[in-house]
Amino acid sequence: MSVDTDRVVALHLEGKANCAQAMLMVYGKYCGVSEELAMKLAAGFGGGMGGMGKTCGAVSGAIAVLGLTYEIDNPAAKANVYALVKEFAKRFTDRHSTLICNELLGHDISIPEGIQMVREKKLFSTICPMVDRSAAEILEDLLAARFPFHDDQSNKN
Repeated sequence: MSVDTDRVVALHLEGKANCAQAMLMVYGKYCGVSEELAMKLAAGFGGGMGGMGKTCGAVSGAIAVLGLTYEIDNPAAKANVYALVKEFAKRFTDRHSTLICNELLGHDISIPEGIQMVREKKLFSTICPMVDRSAAEILEDLLAARFPFHDDQSNKN
């Protein structure tokens, strides 16, 4: 677990960013993306693609970060990024059985009744932080050799 993982969760939980924005804000910095640009780029991916309940925003944000590792001058770059995305998706679905926001939440957030139910059950503050943390942990694991993620100093002896 890292300080970065905790920051992703906090940004989303505190309402400062949607799930995709939080991922890209925190991890985009390792690829030269400013927080302002990350907020703009990922604005439409929260709530499973603009509140439609499709691909989880934390997943979309993580995939955007994986895309930032694309080496333009490397002929194998696309295959390398696709391999990382596939491995991310495998690990995420191994943990959560799906990549789909509506399925993670158990309700269709694209309709008023579904979003109301999710709010009443406080699922955005219980399920989403768990999913955000999971996506961040998987992303860090996949990119640990490339980037100096910030370890949580409180867990060290």
